Amino acid sequence: MDSVEKALQNLDQSVGDLEQHAPVSFAEFLDYLAAEPAKHLRSVFQVFHDMVKSYVGEGVDEYPEDSESIGYLDYDCDRLFVEGSDHPFFADRIFANRLVNLVEALRSGAQQNKIYIFDGPPGCGKSTFLNNLLLKFEEYANTEGGLRYEVVWRLDRRVLGSYVDAEVTPLMDKLRRYLDHDGRGDEETMEDDQESVQPGEATGAYWPASTLGEDHILEIACPSHDNPLLLIPKQYRESFLDDLIENVEFKWILSSAKEYDWVFRDQPCTICASLYEALLGKLKSPGAVFRMLFARPYRVNRRLGEGITVFNPGDPPIRRTCVTNAVLQRRIDNLLGDSNRVRYAFSHYARTNSGIYALMDIKSHNTERIIELHNIISEGIHKVQDIEENVDSLFLAVMNPEDRKNVQGFQSFSDRIEYVHIPYVLDIRTEVAIYRNVFGRHIEENFLPMVLGNFARVVIATRMATRSEALLEWIGDPDKYSQYCDKNLQLLKMAIYAGVIPAWLNEEDRKAFTAKRRRQIIREAETEGEKGLSGRDAIRLFNELLANYAKEDSLINMSTLCGFFYKQSKDVRDLIPDGLLESLLRMYDFSILQEVKESLYYYNEDQIARDIQNYLFALNFELGSTETCTFTGDRLEIDEDFLAGIEQQLLGAEVDEEKRLAFRKDTQQIYTSRTLTQEIMLEGKPVTKTELYDALHERYVYNLKEKVLDPFLENENFRRAIKDYARENFRTYDRRIRSDVTFLMSNLVEKFRYTQKGAKEVCIYVIDNDLARKFMQPA
Repeated sequence: MDSVEKALQNLDQSVGDLEQHAPVSFAEFLDYLAAEPAKHLRSVFQVFHDMVKSYVGEGVDEYPEDSESIGYLDYDCDRLFVEGSDHPFFADRIFANRLVNLVEALRSGAQQNKIYIFDGPPGCGKSTFLNNLLLKFEEYANTEGGLRYEVVWRLDRRVLGSYVDAEVTPLMDKLRRYLDHDGRGDEETMEDDQESVQPGEATGAYWPASTLGEDHILEIACPSHDNPLLLIPKQYRESFLDDLIENVEFKWILSSAKEYDWVFRDQPCTICASLYEALLGKLKSPGAVFRMLFARPYRVNRRLGEGITVFNPGDPPIRRTCVTNAVLQRRIDNLLGDSNRVRYAFSHYARTNSGIYALMDIKSHNTERIIELHNIISEGIHKVQDIEENVDSLFLAVMNPEDRKNVQGFQSFSDRIEYVHIPYVLDIRTEVAIYRNVFGRHIEENFLPMVLGNFARVVIATRMATRSEALLEWIGDPDKYSQYCDKNLQLLKMAIYAGVIPAWLNEEDRKAFTAKRRRQIIREAETEGEKGLSGRDAIRLFNELLANYAKEDSLINMSTLCGFFYKQSKDVRDLIPDGLLESLLRMYDFSILQEVKESLYYYNEDQIARDIQNYLFALNFELGSTETCTFTGDRLEIDEDFLAGIEQQLLGAEVDEEKRLAFRKDTQQIYTSRTLTQEIMLEGKPVTKTELYDALHERYVYNLKEKVLDPFLENENFRRAIKDYARENFRTYDRRIRSDVTFLMSNLVEKFRYTQKGAKEVCIYVIDNDLARKFMQPA
């Protein structure tokens, strides 16, 4: 029994505060509203915005100092679509920005009279997206962060009874009380009912619910989930809120921001409005009416259709268009003494008022449903018999592109539809995340670094256009980047879609990467991701690759990957753009060569720094001079040999004299016009912190790395030592080779995430394919 009590106690403590919230009086609700007006004056569109932003966050800009930034941010959507989901949806950067832009527009008030249709090709995850989105909306709406209050009336028979008694005959009173107790004829209960309020005590009087038995309270929840504030007559709301809210800043926002138009525009549902009017007619005091008005948390429950309703194409139409409650209607009539004052009738749309109404695929019965939404979305009202019902819901749907024909032909309705495109994934990191989710995080252990990402690049390339006007206008001739990119510039576009500005772009193109150009490139994603290898196709191919080539004794490299795609069926090969695999292999070869060079290179920063500082100092003197450098203290013989020696380190030994002298002249001009006069003398920077020094340092290091492999290429012992690394035979090599190989292996593991096995394989690959000579060129 102790364990049972403990379990129940822990369960009780685990249930959130919202689950335990009881209805509060209208006065208490107004206290909450006055304290946190932004929280308690939220429409469904604002709550939807807050939900998405609470899970997604603010996003990250990898280039915060970039003046040409267009706000294309990295949003982490895992908490929204992955965590806690049985079927995760992976949103790439393009769609994440699209979704955040949509919810920002919803919050600002651009949401009125529209249905938002998320369309995309089969296999892009539309249904999974919507299900997960609704799951998190339901979760958020039922927490303190998503708390909203709705109207619930608590009509006190003891207050209203005196008015009824004065207006009906004793016989009718007895019949009323009999019917009020469902015909049970409970004499004891009926006798209790006869303890009516004394005449004159009811006007403006009210007994708190806690002092009365529940039999004395008739509770009527608003089926349309109205915010209690809507019971304040429209003409008085502005002055009422001005008196209630003390936060001056929020009052200004409330009066000026479009997102709060509904506060002053919307009306309560017909049931609440008629109840208010009927009670006011009985009690003759708004204060007395408001004492019967309570507020309770708006509980969203998709399974019950409260706050969220989802229709699948096969769900049959709802035959009962008008919902009533005969027992409740009779009780209302008995209390008010008039069967015409309040009609408790509403449609199924009321249950998702201030909630989400969603259609899963526009076909079959859902085609009829979306057409039925035409007038509702256009006018914001729905006719229930002869009653006009307010409809203020967020309408969402998902649709395949071929089903657009089902909503065409209604021009006025087409204007009410906003399409949000869900393409196949176009972001490399997201594509890889899908493989990890399906096959497990350990899959990376089967690949050399970058190879798994390159599989994703091949898949994504099939989904992209092979010609980009925006990129061609920007880059011009793609051949100048042939070492890093393909002729169609798809690899460049993939990097930009992932939020990366490649380091291999030259300075001229980097400066030309303006905000206007970036928007043009991102805009092209609207027409991409419609064709190519679907998500299901990619998973099938990846499974085939693992099954055939994932071995314990070797890792999947680029040669294996290219061979795998070359062996695919013609249908798959035809989807891969011409020359992409060759370009991908060349980019990979160049990248790993740089990694090996970086890992083998010993930095001698002191010597590099002295050479650059001496060079900058010497440029200001005539050849043949002897001067002491003010930066290093070195005494310099400034002649052609001295300057040419450092220039060869900066430009490479192969550069001709004309280019070398032009470089010297340009560097001296920059030094005197900006580095010395502005950065050193005016801003007080040391020479090693200037822009010119940084640029020369980068050139110096680059050219040193270009030659770092030269001493080892002809040394067969170096190759054998790599293969024998971490084995007993490694001790047999001389100390210098052991030191170089150990340094190389350690850096590849620490800097570039290789395993020891992967580091050995990539080094042998670089040597055997003679990559150093393949990419040998002047700096």
